[in-house]
Amino acid sequence: MLLKRYSIITMAFIGLSFQLKAQVNPKEKLWQALKGIQENYVDSLTDESLVNAAIAGMLRELDPHSRYYAKDDALQMRESMKGNFAGIGIQFITEKDSVYITQVINDGPAEKAGLMSGDRILSIDGKPVAGVTSYDIMKSIRGQKGSPLSLVVLRKSTGSTLTKEIIRDVVADKSVSTAYMVNNKVGYISLRIFNGTTRTEMDKAIKTLKDQGMQSLILDLQGNGGGYVEAAIGVADEFLQKDQLVFYSVPRDKGKDYYYAGGFGSFPEGKLVVLIDQSTASASEILTGALQDWDRAVIVGRRSFGKGLMQRPVPLFDGSILELTGARYYTPSGRSIQKPYHGDKYDDNAQTRLASGELLDANVIHFPDSLKYTTLVNKRTVYGGGGIMPDRYIPIDTVEYNSWLQYISQFGLITKPTFDYLDSNRAKLMATYPDFNAFNKEYTVPASLLQQVVTNAEKAGLPMHTGNKDRAISLLSLEMKAQIATQLFAGNDYYMRVLNSDNASFREAVRLLEQPALYTQQLKPAAEANKKVRK
Repeated sequence: MLLKRYSIITMAFIGLSFQLKAQVNPKEKLWQALKGIQENYVDSLTDESLVNAAIAGMLRELDPHSRYYAKDDALQMRESMKGNFAGIGIQFITEKDSVYITQVINDGPAEKAGLMSGDRILSIDGKPVAGVTSYDIMKSIRGQKGSPLSLVVLRKSTGSTLTKEIIRDVVADKSVSTAYMVNNKVGYISLRIFNGTTRTEMDKAIKTLKDQGMQSLILDLQGNGGGYVEAAIGVADEFLQKDQLVFYSVPRDKGKDYYYAGGFGSFPEGKLVVLIDQSTASASEILTGALQDWDRAVIVGRRSFGKGLMQRPVPLFDGSILELTGARYYTPSGRSIQKPYHGDKYDDNAQTRLASGELLDANVIHFPDSLKYTTLVNKRTVYGGGGIMPDRYIPIDTVEYNSWLQYISQFGLITKPTFDYLDSNRAKLMATYPDFNAFNKEYTVPASLLQQVVTNAEKAGLPMHTGNKDRAISLLSLEMKAQIATQLFAGNDYYMRVLNSDNASFREAVRLLEQPALYTQQLKPAAEANKKVRK
């Protein structure tokens, strides 16, 4: 009897326990876990490190683009997207314990103070730079506008040590990396990111090119991973007519928010070709999708990344930020270009596509009829469900993307020998090639310099295994020539001008724009375009 009574009491207690557990707020479990780790884990951990890890873990369960930025990271992200910062206007490289200036921005504080490419920085505000990371050097150089900075540099050409007192000022962190005339009618603009100054920069670039006679434009979005959606709308406005839809978004309440062109653009009618590749993503895809849906541009390259999710920042009290996916966006024809994101290969974009054969052959890509849409003017067939498919497909250069070239670039095995060569031959090169056009037409990277890079790579454990060594050496030579041009003539325009000479998508864009009938045919429905070809 006593045993039975005890069993009843025990079962009642267990039932009460289950009932209490069911009523506990799940958030309490998080606090219990935090306390349990702090009191029992073998090492001491701060509240901040544990909470940061917990938040990051929660966001990993949402989607690949929802992220958490701790206070310092959030500040750095905001600064990078402003489009400008207070500094002195230099680019530099670090090699062991040395810091070398590779480029001085025109009209910047550094140029006004007399700094030159090739100067070796010895100290910043009295502190030696030996052993300091590139990031910490950058932080030391940047600061408040109007604040002083003291640099001690060694100038190799004279062997003298100089002290330069510089006043920091606003330096543009340009989203338009390059703008130039390809020929007397075709202009080219490379857009690397969408930030706070993108629309202003685009206005200026288009005006400058039109003043030089531009009638057609190549807009290069290869490698552009996105940025501010507002900036993408601003760029779309450069090319679309008033009240044409740029995109619409669908937030959690399932309503629709529509975004239209304002009709204030600088280039609403000229021929337009947009270059994309597998790294073109997000805001770049919003822009590309709008231009394709309105039959406003011919899209050339490879299928874009496939990011159709919009993030909205949610600031926390300590300055950190939750960047959460708040909506899905759709192109004017109704396409979602978001690719599936369940799986561990979502970010391994290029390698996954290369392995599937997609980057070599467009026929590998198959879209079901359920993802078929129609453009709004010429009624061409386009597809959603995983990036923007170009109108003209260009296969990837497998040698250009092979691991050897990627690794030697990543480990600085190209940059330092190029800088050393230029530093020793700057005066001779300037005397031989007084301007970029002469340099670009006549200069060839010495075979001995190329061999030096190959030898250094072998010593670093990176021997060249590529099957097409001649092509690899040709691409290495092109990269080094581009770097020399950038440092010799102080302008990022020159870097892309050199590289574009060997870019298949760029060459196809020029061909389309130089043959108006071919360009027009590309924007017609497939059946009609094929009929024209058969004739």
